[in-house]
Amino acid sequence: MERKAQVDVPIGSKHLEGDLFIPEGANGVVLFAHGSGSSRHSPRNRFVAEVLNKGNLATLLIDLLTKEEGQQDVETAALRFDIGLLTERLEAVTKWLELDGRTKRMRIGYFGASTGAAAALCAAAAKQKSVQAVVLRGGRPDLAGSCLQSVKAPTLLIVGGCDFPVVELNEKALSALRCEKKLVIVPHATHLFQEEGALESVAKLALDWFLTHLRG
Repeated sequence: MERKAQVDVPIGSKHLEGDLFIPEGANGVVLFAHGSGSSRHSPRNRFVAEVLNKGNLATLLIDLLTKEEGQQDVETAALRFDIGLLTERLEAVTKWLELDGRTKRMRIGYFGASTGAAAALCAAAAKQKSVQAVVLRGGRPDLAGSCLQSVKAPTLLIVGGCDFPVVELNEKALSALRCEKKLVIVPHATHLFQEEGALESVAKLALDWFLTHLRG
């Protein structure tokens, strides 16, 4: 039986809010790291999560900032670029997944978007034994710095063909990665993949990558 729950993940004295969905028989879970100014309510990431759920993968969409921090970020746009903070939060949520009774036997993947992609890469580098696959959508892997060379999980980078600066950043990151890796450029798509069929392409690519690497 599928399970859907709102969760509170404790981070020290703070709590992060998330939405956990577990299809019946799922043995892999994908943790979403949202990008600049976004949240677990992002319609793009929710669309991708629904496709993963239909493919029998569990998903956890979670806000890596508290409500208060989120409001601060709306006003200053500072915390969304604090890759160190986002990475620490992602590592803590990963540990929570490893301990929670609903997910502790599942293989873990990351789906990172925009600045969340950098946090996903850094967390994957730090938790090499825990993270089995990474997918990045319109990511800023350049913000991951030296973490790139320490990532062991198979990593898929997806970029819109018309997102010219980000295409170049991802090409450079691809060269720096030392793991199994692949770059896919979605033709005619811009940064948010708003064009007809673009987000569907992202979701299909992500599903195939995670099914290959999370099911063992």
